[in-house]
Amino acid sequence: MSSRAITRRDLLRYSVAAGGSLIAGAAAATSPTAAQTMGPFYPVARPLDEDADLTFVRGRRGRAAGQVINLSGRVLDAKGKPVRGALVEIWQANTHGRYDHKSDTNTSVPTDPAFQGYSQVRTDVLGRFAFKTIKPGAYPASPTWTRTPHIHFDVRGKVDRLVTQLYFANEPLNETDLIYQALTAEEQASCTVELIPSFKDASSLDATFDIVLATG
Repeated sequence: MSSRAITRRDLLRYSVAAGGSLIAGAAAATSPTAAQTMGPFYPVARPLDEDADLTFVRGRRGRAAGQVINLSGRVLDAKGKPVRGALVEIWQANTHGRYDHKSDTNTSVPTDPAFQGYSQVRTDVLGRFAFKTIKPGAYPASPTWTRTPHIHFDVRGKVDRLVTQLYFANEPLNETDLIYQALTAEEQASCTVELIPSFKDASSLDATFDIVLATG
């Protein structure tokens, strides 16, 4: 396995360090994560590199620009039971706030050839997943408002499919993002995560995002 891959050991360390007890977390998970719009930048044309480390692109030099985030979590059903084998897809803007997508017309900021921008993994027997990525930048949604930093998720369990977005706590733009503000307080809580200093290395941050499907 490549040294850039997310290993089983990484999954366990990320989940326990950032998310605490697996049993306690499952017991607290009852309300489904808020469903949200897929947005216009889903990568219909998939990149050649789809592994769980978005900070490198196979065959290209260098690391993606931006703050590295170790993003991990679990997919659970509404009873708190793990959903094994769920497909978890993510896609996002780079640190400058631009997607590697032909529909993104925000040409005032650069693309990042070293940033993968998309990944997909399947959950393990405990419902766990993990990605290594960077914190996305904000970008203009229209002349009147700016999208707060966020990561798109498409999760397909055994029964349910959930499209949602992940947000970061204490972001000033959360207060003016029309999509985030359209969520109730409970819905916001279901898809907003804290960034904490990483136990793994001083240059990265950890985030835990547990995703709850209605049925599984």
